[in-house]
Amino acid sequence: MIDDHHMMGIALTMARRALGQAAPNPAVGAVLVDPATGEVIARGSTAASGRPHAETVAGSRAGPRARGATLYVTLEPCSHFGATPPCADAVVAAGIARVVCAIEDPDPRVTGRGLNRLRAAGISVTRGVRAAEAAWITRGHIVRVTERRPFVQLKLALRADGSVPYAEHGAPNFVTSPEARALGHLLRAQADAILVGRGTVAADNPDLTCRLPGLAARSPRRIVLAKDGLNLTGTKLGATSNRVPLTVLTGPGASANAMTACGATVATVPVVGDALWLPSVLEKLAADGVTRLLVEGGPAIWRAFAEAGLVDEAVVFVAGSVAREPALAFARAHIGALPMRVTSQRRVGPDTVIRLDVNPTEGSKG
Repeated sequence: MIDDHHMMGIALTMARRALGQAAPNPAVGAVLVDPATGEVIARGSTAASGRPHAETVAGSRAGPRARGATLYVTLEPCSHFGATPPCADAVVAAGIARVVCAIEDPDPRVTGRGLNRLRAAGISVTRGVRAAEAAWITRGHIVRVTERRPFVQLKLALRADGSVPYAEHGAPNFVTSPEARALGHLLRAQADAILVGRGTVAADNPDLTCRLPGLAARSPRRIVLAKDGLNLTGTKLGATSNRVPLTVLTGPGASANAMTACGATVATVPVVGDALWLPSVLEKLAADGVTRLLVEGGPAIWRAFAEAGLVDEAVVFVAGSVAREPALAFARAHIGALPMRVTSQRRVGPDTVIRLDVNPTEGSKG
């Protein structure tokens, strides 16, 4: 007998591969299996820029062998016409006999209609297999369609005592190991966009790209918050804007000419008090197709997002070996006493990386 839990695990792995590539659509994984032998016939992930969808990719690879097969998919097949026809119709047309789905799609254009379409066609449907894991991978899509903002992931890099390493002489001051920094670059590859404030640009002159071998093409869109505008002359961001998109978000009245001359896209958002209004920032990014936002920056940016209640996950890198409670205390010192749940803690090289589900909901899982 086929192990649904195991096969869905393969589909989840395929979904993770699409993180950072599928926007504005969700990262979905699909696996077609021969129910008689347990052979994996074909696998698929959501393609770059969100189409074709994972079910279509797997189905095209399986060809006629899809007939009578079991489909494992991390998110309910869509039931509406968009840039592509409904995946539910493609599943029916392929002759698939059974569909195992991790979670339903909260998109109001779907919300159970895809699974109902399959049942109406006589396809056996099982749902809820490894749902918590699928929901975590799909958090960007879920938050975007339910809250009109991206999933927000904070990245904190700290010294062994929990303090922040500030730039020295205009260059980044690295306190964690190359192994930990490689994981930080993987977070970039899995994001649709990365955000910092103008202070980070002035202090570090970062390029904010993914520099892992083979993954440079997966560098996310760069976003800089600069209420009064930003001087990009001589910066790495300006020098690389021709190959990795760069957006500067400013307040009304900031001059855009010099920034656009350096290749940046400039957009305005409202200012409340003395800062850009973060709910409007996130609504703007969601409207532009961003589903997963990695916030790097520094303590001011971290706390601003936290105080606005706009953090979903924090990934805390601490130099050296640190126990769970001190690492959790370090995070709270920088982002406040928000409800947090540790979802994982591990050593990466000589350093400690702790993941925190912030403002966790029942059933959420890292």
